[in-house]
Amino acid sequence: MDNTRSKSTSHHLLTIGLTDFYHAGALKGLIHRSQWPRFETRIERNTLRTLELLDRCATKATFFVMGWVAERRPDLIQEVARRGHEVANLGYYQRAIHEMTQREFEEDLTRSQAAIEDATGIKVLGYRLARPVSRKEDLWILDTLAKRQYAYDSSILPLFRSFSSEDWRCFPHQHRSGNNVIWEFPWSTWKCLGVRFPIAGGNYFRQFPHSVMKKGFIRWNRSCDAPFLMYFHVWDLDSEQPKITSASALVRMRAYRNLHKMPGIIEDYLRAHRFGTIADHMGLRPTPCEPTVLRLMKHEPRVELEREGVHPEVVVANKWLANSKKFRPRITIVVPCYNEGAVLPYLRNMLNSVKQSLATEYRIHMIFVDDGSTDGTWQSLGQLFGSQPDSTLIRKPQNQGVTAAILTGIREAETDVVCSIDCDCSYDPHQLESLIPQLTDGVDLVTGSPYHPQGKVFNVPAWRLGLSKTASFLYRSVLRQKLYTYTSCFRIYRRSAVIKLDVKEAGFLGVAELLGKLDLQGSKIVECPTTLEVRLLGESKMKTARTIAGHFYLLGVFLAARTRQALSGTRNEGICYRVDSGTR
Repeated sequence: MDNTRSKSTSHHLLTIGLTDFYHAGALKGLIHRSQWPRFETRIERNTLRTLELLDRCATKATFFVMGWVAERRPDLIQEVARRGHEVANLGYYQRAIHEMTQREFEEDLTRSQAAIEDATGIKVLGYRLARPVSRKEDLWILDTLAKRQYAYDSSILPLFRSFSSEDWRCFPHQHRSGNNVIWEFPWSTWKCLGVRFPIAGGNYFRQFPHSVMKKGFIRWNRSCDAPFLMYFHVWDLDSEQPKITSASALVRMRAYRNLHKMPGIIEDYLRAHRFGTIADHMGLRPTPCEPTVLRLMKHEPRVELEREGVHPEVVVANKWLANSKKFRPRITIVVPCYNEGAVLPYLRNMLNSVKQSLATEYRIHMIFVDDGSTDGTWQSLGQLFGSQPDSTLIRKPQNQGVTAAILTGIREAETDVVCSIDCDCSYDPHQLESLIPQLTDGVDLVTGSPYHPQGKVFNVPAWRLGLSKTASFLYRSVLRQKLYTYTSCFRIYRRSAVIKLDVKEAGFLGVAELLGKLDLQGSKIVECPTTLEVRLLGESKMKTARTIAGHFYLLGVFLAARTRQALSGTRNEGICYRVDSGTR
């Protein structure tokens, strides 16, 4: 081990994470990487905004880039390099070290390096983990990077008392592994009473007073001959980014607090002091490289589809499909919308993917019902879907409720198979692929069921789960159909069976009323396990107390109807079918 310190430099180091807002570490527990293609991307505007700020301040920076981003936006990575900034590796999926074995780390390193070098044509010199490491037992990554001939790493955060016996690790230093050497540039910290605190930028700049952070920087300048390493993400400059409404107060604070102040804070540092890239500090110059032999994305159409919001596992041969003579039945998908302006770009990406995945089996028509929105939803629907020939837009003059909107779409539909989905995509519409085939002859309704033993629920608050499961228990006690879920909007309807129903409740209660009336008339119902995820964007429109009281009223109505049927000798025995998650 060599603890040789870096020589003094005439400038400090600026590093920038080139990631989108939904990649933020604070949101990791809410947003899985399989959901990334669904979001409206803001990475281009945020990167260009960052580049303009650096141009104004005559500053160069090291951009740490995700391989996932480099594959989808090579043009953006090329622009960063064209403007004279360094492009380094942030890993492919931005995973923390504890999420990978050593073998997985090496595979991730290979894949991300290939994507970045293919985008820029320049050899990658540096690496940073998405989450910094503060434990000695994680330093094996330096051995791996040194073996791969990386010139430097910037993944260590000497937090609190970590590395207290090796204070030299808190500054740029060499790490030797056999005959290989790599430089480590740790995140800058401020030592107070024997404890180290981060002062390097990003979230810390947003959470703590600017004056306190500046004192740490000034103290570093006076006492250290090593360069100060500062960082932020391009989304740190975007105070208008969509907010994940299901996030806890702590997560919202970490992700969004003081975003509006960040451009001014960063510019203050850049105008007062000289910053540059890590490569320039080390005296390294860009080295051209040949296109990587390893092409991880073997099908370029797959990249294009995923960039447009297509599900990562779906690649459709559109030319073959256009020439195919296979009979594909027509179906309609109804999407009720009420004040969902923040959700619609996310919905568009999701539906593009759904249409691609279902296109080999069905001819799809979309019906969007604006239920009297007041937030610009109608205008957004027109911009996003109005020009699509497979879409119909309906505007209701006033808000009547989700069930009324669904029934409006069903009446407008020209097909007997009509799907209803939630605009917020809390049920992934890709699950329609499993539900639609269950609407066989004689079946009038297929309902998605997250509370089915084979269903799943992610990040939904416990109080909401408790209320929903209690309602299901009560409906199960009153109705013939012994289901696990009675209140899901994620369904497949047989239009001819539903169009005749006299539904009184127009809001969320109407969804249970629809199912209950089909039950009372003896319809066949299939329950299919599905996955329910917490709403990520926008606000729920449900009035909890009013809905609870309404369910009790509706249960009373159903109980009275069942009693009348029993007294009159009516025997419309509804039949419930359940399918497991392995059924297509």
